[in-house]
Amino acid sequence: MTTATVELKDKVMGALHECYDPEIPVNIVDLGLVYDVDIDDESNVNVTMTLTAQGCPMSDMIDQQVTDTLEAMDEINNANVDIVWEPRWNPQMISQEGRKQLGME
Repeated sequence: MTTATVELKDKVMGALHECYDPEIPVNIVDLGLVYDVDIDDESNVNVTMTLTAQGCPMSDMIDQQVTDTLEAMDEINNANVDIVWEPRWNPQMISQEGRKQLGME
């Protein structure tokens, strides 16, 4: 991975910190919902992520929020979100910062 790709991935992760599940006041990264970010040579981004529950009524909204946030970045051509169910999300995936925000620590 080139330095430019690493820097872009860091910027993408920073942007994803601005995306929230509307039902939980913690961003999707600190919730542990983002599993992988892949960027190809044409600056297309694929985000592999999950949701807190399979029947999440906000899944379309979260998917669109992530896509819109990333495609608003000048460095990104297209963004795709793959929502997966394995591994299954659990509260242990929440970051220390997320735990603080939720009063879990």
